[in-house]
Amino acid sequence: MIKLTRIDDRLVHGQVAFTWVPSLGIDCLVVANDKVASDEFLKLTLGLAKPARTQLMIKSLKESITFLNSEKSKALKILLLVSSIKDAALLSAQVPEIRSVNFGGIRGKEGSKLISKAIAVNDDDITLIRQLADDGIELEIRQVPSDTKRFVQSLI
Repeated sequence: MIKLTRIDDRLVHGQVAFTWVPSLGIDCLVVANDKVASDEFLKLTLGLAKPARTQLMIKSLKESITFLNSEKSKALKILLLVSSIKDAALLSAQVPEIRSVNFGGIRGKEGSKLISKAIAVNDDDITLIRQLADDGIELEIRQVPSDTKRFVQSLI
């Protein structure tokens, strides 16, 4: 069961390990990222950041879709981590269980603007945000579980 789908370009780090995992009772982190899935060094570094007693699965986007739609995933309490709005949109279109996306951290890039202290988006991202919202996906910003939910659409 997917407890949270989170966009965070750092993927696994302290906020995830020390706040989200215990708050949601997570027993499995699924990193859905094509680049990381094919890079042994990145896999190793993310493995060092994961909390003890929490399983870490690093899969390509295609492998993640297959796994998340399988019966194997249903018994786990999953925190799904992606690094971009584009990847969140792809997964939400292919995994019916994803009905909400948490925006945790997206660093600025060329042509982007800050919509919160940790979220920078460009025009392509805004198009995807509107598409996700039109598809009925809840889009909220919170760095940690104790933060008040702010809805992304109100900030663009």
